[in-house]
Amino acid sequence: MSSTHEVIVHSGFRGLRYRDGRFDEVLEPGRYELPQRRLLGRRVESVTIVPIDVRERELNIKGQEILTADKVAVRVNIVTHFRVVDPKAAVEEVADYHDRIYSDVQLAARRSLASMTLEAILTNRNQLSEDILRDVEGVSAGYGVRIIRADVKDLVFPGNLQEIMNRVLTAQRMAEAQMVEARTRAERETLEAGSQASAKRVAAEADAEAKRIRADAEVDALRRLAAAAEAYAEHPALLRLRELETLNALGSNAAARLYIGFDKHSDLGAD
Repeated sequence: MSSTHEVIVHSGFRGLRYRDGRFDEVLEPGRYELPQRRLLGRRVESVTIVPIDVRERELNIKGQEILTADKVAVRVNIVTHFRVVDPKAAVEEVADYHDRIYSDVQLAARRSLASMTLEAILTNRNQLSEDILRDVEGVSAGYGVRIIRADVKDLVFPGNLQEIMNRVLTAQRMAEAQMVEARTRAERETLEAGSQASAKRVAAEADAEAKRIRADAEVDALRRLAAAAEAYAEHPALLRLRELETLNALGSNAAARLYIGFDKHSDLGAD
């Protein structure tokens, strides 16, 4: 006598169904019935379903000491994000795909670090992450796993090297602060000098304009005098009339003293 029982494949998972130990198919999320032997002498097909998580997951890989190209020992910790894209390959191609990811990423980190100097690692940590990802993603595809990211989380250096690095970083920060201060001071002095120069330029322009106005006025006055002299030369009576107007103006001033000379050979003085 036989009956069935149910197995549920949840969302975010896939089920690998095996019949008598042989792979049958990949099952989508849902409810499935499996036969179950009950006290019968005849053989009943054995069916099992293996659930496989296909969600994106994270694996922390703690590195061992690795020598860089310039023989500095560093310890690297890497956070790997991955997803199973071929559940059958993930189960059948390797014994444990978690362990395989761990060792593949660790070996990729060793190869990458061994080819880089300490300075290159410090100045371009992203390059290390990109090298690891490029090295491992082709390998992991062979056992049904896609490596999404392999980010370098921590780089741990020997104690004395860490102290030296801290000193260097402190010196760099002080130098950068001094450069910023010097740049700010130079900009401020440049602005002040520019303001002074602008004020001097405005004053010089105003003085030049005043001199120009005075020169124009003097030229105009000389031009008028020249025109008057020319008129007097052509019409002597105008000059005599001007003299009389001047005498008349002076005569109205009580403080004025007029001295008029007469010709000693005039008719009034003749014998």
